[in-house]
Amino acid sequence: MKKFNILIISAVLMLFVGGVGSTQLLAANAPAKQPAKTKTVPPVAPIKKNGTTTLPSKSTKPVVITPAQSYTYTPVKPLDLVAHPNAFVNKRVKIRAKFDKFSSLGLDYKPAMRSSQKYITFLICRDNTTNVIPLSELKNFLKREVAEKNIDLETGDIVEYSGLVFSNALGDVWLEVEDFKVIQSKAKDKKATSTK
Repeated sequence: MKKFNILIISAVLMLFVGGVGSTQLLAANAPAKQPAKTKTVPPVAPIKKNGTTTLPSKSTKPVVITPAQSYTYTPVKPLDLVAHPNAFVNKRVKIRAKFDKFSSLGLDYKPAMRSSQKYITFLICRDNTTNVIPLSELKNFLKREVAEKNIDLETGDIVEYSGLVFSNALGDVWLEVEDFKVIQSKAKDKKATSTK
């Protein structure tokens, strides 16, 4: 009986060690990541200043070239987006809506992680009502640098933004904004009418 128990324990250990070994083997056989393309800086012509010629300091660091990203965004109505969140996951969309307010809704939520250190969320107004009701089912994540440039936005300002729907956690739409434009601002309109 003891030999049988030892045999079972050793078989389980072999399976465990074999499972770990096979994952290590798979990791070892995985293709290596390709390094980014580098481009060396061409020689720079001498700089003439006040009749004397000087050479600029040489840089030995290679310049990393990243290709410019150009995406195609599908125009979508916000209510259609929140009605079918699964259909838009990993797709790029473009939305024009009334801005409601900046918020911290959904930040640092682990299943759809976007850090409150780098991002801030904003809400838009529902377009199926005359009252100001935020569409909280759509979580729009905007980089803090962009939000700080648009800090004077007011409820009702028209914004247009596009981005990637990166999650449908909790049955909601989680969108990372890649491009953000203010189409019409009440603050700008007030300044324009007060100066006339």
